[in-house]
Amino acid sequence: MTLRELINSVDSELYSDSPLYQKLRETKPEYGSNRHIQVNVVNGEITITNCHIGSLGDIITYPIDVAPNLNVSKTQLLDAILHELSSNGFSDSEASDFWSDLDNLQKAKIIR
Repeated sequence: MTLRELINSVDSELYSDSPLYQKLRETKPEYGSNRHIQVNVVNGEITITNCHIGSLGDIITYPIDVAPNLNVSKTQLLDAILHELSSNGFSDSEASDFWSDLDNLQKAKIIR
């Protein structure tokens, strides 16, 4: 399952207050690549890797590989991915600038 398929498979009402979810839902898929979003457990916490490389249009096309020993629901999985993609530690203006840059393919490739 890709990130886009995951986003479309959960109840959107659960994420009505999430601007990141809305942005990902509206993002048009692009070319993608052979990258995969990796989901594992480290010290009892769900960890997400490989979801910061490429533009948002690329990222939503990446398949999600969940560790075989990890049993999570789609909602838990999406929550963990949104948390990883979120702007924790950034001010609102820094976060806005960051996400605006991800729509610019030239800057996205430089940033990532």
